[in-house]
Amino acid sequence: MDYGFITLLPTALVLMLAIWSRRTLESVLAGALLAFFILEGPAFLDAMARATLAVLMTEDVAWVLLVCGLYGGFIGLLVKGGGSHAFGRALMRRIDTKRGGLLATWGLGLVIFLDDYLNSLTVGATMKAVTDRFRTSRAMLAYVVDSTAAPLCLLIPLSSWGAYFSSLLEQNGVAPKGQGLSFFIESIPYLFYPMAAILIVPLVATGVIPLVGAMHRAEKQAETTGDLGVFEDNALVVEETTRGGMSAFFFPMIAMVFFTVFPSIDLLRGVIAGILITLVHYALWRVMPLGALFDTCMDGIKSMVPVLAMLLTLFVFVEANDRLGLTSYVIDAVSPFMTAALLPVVVFITVSVLAFTTGSNWGVIAITMPIAFPLAQAFDVSIPLVMGALFSASGFGSHACFYSDSTMLSAQGAGCRTHEHALTQLPYALLGATVAAILYVVVA
Repeated sequence: MDYGFITLLPTALVLMLAIWSRRTLESVLAGALLAFFILEGPAFLDAMARATLAVLMTEDVAWVLLVCGLYGGFIGLLVKGGGSHAFGRALMRRIDTKRGGLLATWGLGLVIFLDDYLNSLTVGATMKAVTDRFRTSRAMLAYVVDSTAAPLCLLIPLSSWGAYFSSLLEQNGVAPKGQGLSFFIESIPYLFYPMAAILIVPLVATGVIPLVGAMHRAEKQAETTGDLGVFEDNALVVEETTRGGMSAFFFPMIAMVFFTVFPSIDLLRGVIAGILITLVHYALWRVMPLGALFDTCMDGIKSMVPVLAMLLTLFVFVEANDRLGLTSYVIDAVSPFMTAALLPVVVFITVSVLAFTTGSNWGVIAITMPIAFPLAQAFDVSIPLVMGALFSASGFGSHACFYSDSTMLSAQGAGCRTHEHALTQLPYALLGATVAAILYVVVA
């Protein structure tokens, strides 16, 4: 059934409610309820219940929920064991300005490139002690963290994003079997949005690009009143100890990264191994009693419950939008504007809007890729260029969307409210998108 412009209503409701109420979870839930009401009428509650169960039984969704929950436990151990505190103290001996703290956060984010979830949670939790010292708002910290999460993972082939998009290229016949990664690498020079997003951060941190809007207000409040905009779950805000020292940070991190990468990239295996090795390491070095170790791990997992609830609600909302045919409707609406010269920028803008409004970064790409590549062949436009536009749009959606997983996890790691993080970073995300759009017009 073709619902026409009605397919836009649930997404419009989510955006309006999120801005008005500043409550992300409730806004997405309302959008999902409206979408199922459009689909099923009076039976919308039964339909939503069935869809929620089906979503939970999906392997990819279960994987995301497990990884995020266990990351909370792993980071809780690093914090309570004193590892992140020791690392922060070591940095503080070398950093004596607010600018230096932000640039150090940016630099650490560039090092942790395996996955945006790992980046968002680890960098924020580690750098809070450093940036708090210089009265840096948590919103600014979250912006710096988020700008080196998904954007960086797109630029580094050895990441979960690289692995996923490589597999999509093979599934859609763009790349031969086993050649998906090499084809993905060809698109990297055209990933204009991730490049712009990452390079804008030091320009903001050093004052070359001025603070505007909500970010300016958050920073002024932090500097004049000392109110950093802290919003954290008490289960994760634990009393840090110096017993663990630097080894309590680096040894677990190295172990987790090793088991994530070898013999193949698997974040779930890596975080499970990281927790087990951390528990053994902390027990042998008597960082804390064994009972306290398990309690800390559970507290870390509990701290992720709001994020897990938000993720599940988002997945249900994405499922509802898929049934409404939102992506197909938008693509049909913009198809008359497709020309060889405009194809890359139209693809970038259209998919960016879809990724931003739906919160489905990887899902939107899976739907639009079979449409974008035949168009590129029909108009004789460079395939790597169109790939770059598609993948850049996915990065923008992940970075800028008010209720995307990356936005939520960056806010969680930095310890601020999701809506505040989304509003404060939006002008800089839009600046990066504007730069990318101009470049797609220039190179086409």
